Order: sequence, then C-alpha cells, then structure tokens
Amino acid sequence: MTTETNRNESGTDLSLVIAAHNEVGTIADVVCRARDVIGVHAEIIVVDDGSTDGTRQAALDTDARVVHLWPNRGKGKALRAGVAQTSGRWVIFLDGDGQDDPADIPRLLQAATDDVIMVNGSRFLGSLREGAINGPNRIGNIALTWLMSVLFGHRITDSQAGFRVFRGDVVRNLSLRSTEYEIETEMLAKVLRRGHRVVEVPVTRYQRGGGHTDFRRVRNGLRILGTMLRERFA
Repeated sequence: MTTETNRNESGTDLSLVIAAHNEVGTIADVVCRARDVIGVHAEIIVVDDGSTDGTRQAALDTDARVVHLWPNRGKGKALRAGVAQTSGRWVIFLDGDGQDDPADIPRLLQAATDDVIMVNGSRFLGSLREGAINGPNRIGNIALTWLMSVLFGHRITDSQAGFRVFRGDVVRNLSLRSTEYEIETEMLAKVLRRGHRVVEVPVTRYQRGGGHTDFRRVRNGLRILGTMLRERFA
C-alpha cells in the first residue's frame, strides 16, 4: 500500500473516504463536487483499489490524498485502508462511481449531533433515479434490510448504504474485518450491537456515471447475510 498526496493536510473536523476501482470517468468530478460542499480544508482520501484505467492519476490531479492498493483487494479492504488514514472528528463515506450526490452531504452532517454515532444516507427514504438499482438487487437489499432490523431491534431502511457519516473516533476503533461489499453491513451491525444511536436521512441515488460494478448478487448477498448473522450471534 502506498499513500500519495500533492499537499500536506492539517487537522480537520471532516474526513471524506472514497473507495474507487476503475472509476476514471467519475472520480475527479466526485472529488471536486465534494470539495465544493465540505470546503478546501477537509481531508479527502481516495483509495485506488488496484485500478488499471487511470483512476489513480485522475484522483491525484484533484489534489486529493490517494491511497494506492495493488492488486485489487475489494471494497472492504479499501475502506479499511482509507479509515486508517483519517483524522477527522466526522468521517464521510461516499462512492466513487457518481451514484451519490455530494450535495446531500450537508443533510447528513446536520443530523450528526453529539449523541449520534452514525448517520445513514438512505436511498429508500430518498429518491432512486432511473437506472440507480436493478430489480433483483433492490429486492435483495430490502429483504436483507428487513432481516437486519429484526435481528438488531432497530428499524433500518437501507442496511447496505454506502453514503454515510460516522463519528471518527468510533469508526477508527471498530476492528473491521470485511474484505468486500459486506463492509457496510459490518459497520452498521457493530454500532447497533453496541447500542449506539444511528439515524437515517434521505439521499438521492443516480445511475452509475461510468465503469461497471464488481458486485456479484449471489456471492456478495451471501457474504452480507453471513456478516449480519456473525455480528448478531458471535
């Protein structure tokens, strides 16, 4: 793993972590739009997870800090590597494929009060634009979210949301172990199991701006289910 930056970052209240794998067509726009919202002094960390299409350089050109993983290691390992580099009081997670709207960040931060550990950006409370999610994935997400709500006794509407805000000291000490897309479920399950307060706010989800997803419905769905059960009963 290597970390590259075009400038020295000072302490900040906000850290933004973006995991990206072959997102050269969207990563610069995502970073620049996010910076417009959170300000030039916020810490922006892009984890280039083994990209082969120029994502790494495109991120560096935005003046973001880039953590380079090689070869591709999976979203879970990418987000864990990004979290390890953060120093902010609040850590924002945002996907690098253009599906999340950085303009929604202020809504998440407004809900991040002192008694809240995590703010979940719910696509199902908000708006799913055309092409944002296919039918089978939507059904699977709803089913897994329902099961998580039952298992952990806390109503959740989007357990696999990738757009969220965490209190920094908590997320840096969660002892995460996920390697793939189950990372969002593990994060949420750990804070719910500890009795921390989680709130949800509506966000808008768009169609991918380019590239393709590495998500495999059966494989990753089973990994998400297994993580949920492990975190509840282990």
